[in-house]
Amino acid sequence: MTWATWLAVVSICALGAMSPGPSLAVVMKQTLSGGRQNGVITALAHGAGVGLYALLSIVGLAAVITASPTAFMMLQWGGAFYLAWLGIKGLMARRKQDDGLADVPTTQSALRDGFLVVFLNPKIAVFFIALFSQVVGADTSLVAKLGYAATAMVIDGGWYLIVAWLFSNPLWMDRLKQQAVWLERLFGAILIGLAGRLMLGILKNS
Repeated sequence: MTWATWLAVVSICALGAMSPGPSLAVVMKQTLSGGRQNGVITALAHGAGVGLYALLSIVGLAAVITASPTAFMMLQWGGAFYLAWLGIKGLMARRKQDDGLADVPTTQSALRDGFLVVFLNPKIAVFFIALFSQVVGADTSLVAKLGYAATAMVIDGGWYLIVAWLFSNPLWMDRLKQQAVWLERLFGAILIGLAGRLMLGILKNS
């Protein structure tokens, strides 16, 4: 692993992590309604999921998944329905008397949502196959392979830790909580829209 190659991986992983999408919506949703602890757990679980996908892509398992249209489509539909389910839950959010949310996420839900939003998105596997096919060869050492996977995990987890910290800052939190239900519903609508776009893509390509 050369410095130039590693820096290229860092740059591409950072751009991928910062791209708006369902992961950002889920981290923001958990942070807003569950606080900084839930946001941090979601971010760390998401980073772990990304690291796992990166490692599987490097060792070739993701290539097997994408080579099987049936397995790939099952993962796509699973991801779409999971995002839709999260979105419906957001749209059904109700205000309590103390302006909180009736369904406050738990640490278990933060861990689950952070990991599954990655695991049920096969496009992440495709992304890593495209990336690592350029830098990983037959002569790449095990240490280098683990280093690439760890890089993807740290960058992704680090980015969403920043997101969780920003959206749980006391200067923002009080104002955001006043609109918590409407923001919950907004995130729900965004997730449903993302799920719908994914479903249309699946149908178009099937």
